[in-house]
Amino acid sequence: MAAPGGPRRQPLLLLLLGLVYSESAKFVVKDGNGTACIMANFSAGFSINYNTKSGSKNATFDLPSNAEVLNSSSCGKENVSDSSLSIAFGKGNILTLSFTRNATRYSVQMMQFVYNLSDTEFFSNASSKEVKNVTSATDIMADINKKYRCVSSNQIHMNSVTVTFQDTTIQAYLSNNTFSKEETRCAQDEHSPTVPPTPPHPSPTLAPESPSVYKYNVSGANGTCLLASMGLQLNITYEKKDSTTVTGVFNINPNKTHVSGSCTAQKVTLELWSESSTFLVFQFGMNASSSRFFLQGIQFNRTLPDAKTPTFQAANGSLRALQATMGNSYKCNAEEHIQVTKAFSLNVFKVWVQAFQVEGDKFGSVEECQLDENNMLIPIAVGGALAGLVLIVLIAYLIGRKRSHAGYQTI
Repeated sequence: MAAPGGPRRQPLLLLLLGLVYSESAKFVVKDGNGTACIMANFSAGFSINYNTKSGSKNATFDLPSNAEVLNSSSCGKENVSDSSLSIAFGKGNILTLSFTRNATRYSVQMMQFVYNLSDTEFFSNASSKEVKNVTSATDIMADINKKYRCVSSNQIHMNSVTVTFQDTTIQAYLSNNTFSKEETRCAQDEHSPTVPPTPPHPSPTLAPESPSVYKYNVSGANGTCLLASMGLQLNITYEKKDSTTVTGVFNINPNKTHVSGSCTAQKVTLELWSESSTFLVFQFGMNASSSRFFLQGIQFNRTLPDAKTPTFQAANGSLRALQATMGNSYKCNAEEHIQVTKAFSLNVFKVWVQAFQVEGDKFGSVEECQLDENNMLIPIAVGGALAGLVLIVLIAYLIGRKRSHAGYQTI
């Protein structure tokens, strides 16, 4: 948990450093012993669209200098499990960064922003006084025992909310109570404007070949909760810096992908961190009444150096794909196309997946996809049609032969 403030204990540190962009605040989360587990130093700007009685309005403001760390922030269990940094300002506005880790990397798995439309300091003349809650995955990640460093601006889009980070230094799961000297730089810095720009009219790139099929496994306290074998291909439509719109096709390379996930009673999550700052999350849900599991949500982040907006984000939490009965597996040899948003879709090759009830780390009874069943019906139908044609020809031949013989009968 975050170190509590008080007259006898050191409060959670909030230092203010002046920057041109906006004031940069240093936030620290400490455990019960006063040891820092999360440190963050960044500037943050908010752009929020909301409704007023006279129409929609856009509120833009920077993270206030009096923002403070909440005691609901957490170091997680023994600084190795999921941890979080919650920053509050105004009347009930809270920005939360939720961290997760595997053996080699940590990341801001989820960003959540809760904002109160009744806070007139930021939302004047709002037609609603309700509290809104938005979330998004992020591409903020770094190697264990290294700080995440990003001088460039990084935008996180959450429905009607955009949070822009700049001059960012973040480190979770600290080992020595301060920022590490070593760092993992963000992709935006690697492709900063100092790098020679891409020619305005590059030659079109060819679509990649079919992606490699890889078997993914997610386990929890009660054993394996997800088995998935599939090849993944990304289709991203975006606007380039020269204002042309293109669709890029990218394969997920399993050999350059870090895999993690989580298991709960109601949700199974598979997380993939790939090269080129690609972050892809699959969320499987279940329907208890019908005893079926299904792919419920996909969240995606990728850095596109030649895009007008370098950070591409997409999310959909209301999917109903890859469905099968609990205890069984879903299998499809045909290529499946999953439309996540208008600008992002996923091609899944040779998928075989089972979520929640997995016995002995083996796939259960197979439920074939409709595409495979249709592909089976086509040769059966063609074979049946050919057999019928042969039968018709044979009957016609026999009838013709009988009539021919009838013409030579003795009178």
